[in-house]
Order: sequence, then C-alpha cells, then structure tokens
Amino acid sequence: MNCPRCQAPLHTRSIDDVEIEECRSCKGIWLDAEKLRLLKDRTDPDLQWMDFELWDHADRFHIAEKPIVCPKCAVPLVAIDYGDTGVTIDCCTGCRGVWLDADEFSRIIDHLSDDLLAKESSEYLRASLEEAKELITGPESFVSEWKDFVTVLRMLQYRLLSENPKLGSALAEFQAKSPI
Repeated sequence: MNCPRCQAPLHTRSIDDVEIEECRSCKGIWLDAEKLRLLKDRTDPDLQWMDFELWDHADRFHIAEKPIVCPKCAVPLVAIDYGDTGVTIDCCTGCRGVWLDADEFSRIIDHLSDDLLAKESSEYLRASLEEAKELITGPESFVSEWKDFVTVLRMLQYRLLSENPKLGSALAEFQAKSPI
C-alpha cells in the first residue's frame, strides 16, 4: 500500500499492540476499520467509554469528498470531523479505514483527555447512568460495558472529591478510624 498523501510506501508497525500502516515520509497513519477506536482505548483506558462511532451519527458530521483515495481499495476518501475534537480525518466509505495526518491522533487524544478532565460531577453522574443502562442494552460485550461503567464511576469519584475537599477529608478520617 502507498500513502494517500505522498504516495510513499506504507510500513506496518505496532502501537500498543495495534497494527497500523505508517508513512515514513509524511508520518501519516492508516488504520483499518475499528482500529481508531481500539488505538484510542489502548492509548488511554480512561478514554475507553468516550466512544464516537464515526459511521453511527451521520447528523454529527459534514462529509466532503477528498482528492485522495483509499490506499486499500482506491475509493475516494471523505473528510469527517471527529466529534468535537477539531480534527478532520479522512475515511473510506468502502472498507471503513481511516487516514490520520501526522499529528491528528495525538490531537484527538489530547482533546478527549481535556474533555475528560473538564467534566463536572453532574456530567459523570449522567454518564454513569447511561453506562449502567448499556450494561444490559449496549452494543459491546458485557465485560467491555462493565469496564466503561467502572471507569465512569471512578471518574465520578475523582470529580466529587476534587469538587468537595471536605468530603475527601471526612472519608480519610473515617477510613483511619475503621477497625479493618
């Protein structure tokens, strides 16, 4: 396969046990279908529950055909805004692969991390209720949904303790007095 940007050969490498194709010339990367989500999840497990499925929410993005073609199936790539990250990625409507230019993956992770840290406890409470519902009705496996639920609860706990330092002190004092 060749780079859709500069036509240099793509080379296979692994990031966090996820195989990608990388252009050594322009530093862009090709991710087969579902590998963007998998790479995001492996890069920072706390982001795992923050899913944005590119193809599930057509109303959330503007598609524009690009003058570059898929390195796998030669279909013209389309530009899709990745949620509200400010990153526009190039996707194949045929094989559902994704092309990311040199710094786009790190920009996605940085934005999601910032979003994670900026959420208020009320947002985490809503997310924990949604994740609890997905334990039964969610599209992923029970184990995957459980991990998402536990992550959101942990983030809710951190946010509550940071918003209410006296609560943290009271819990620490209670633990110190606990006979166990």
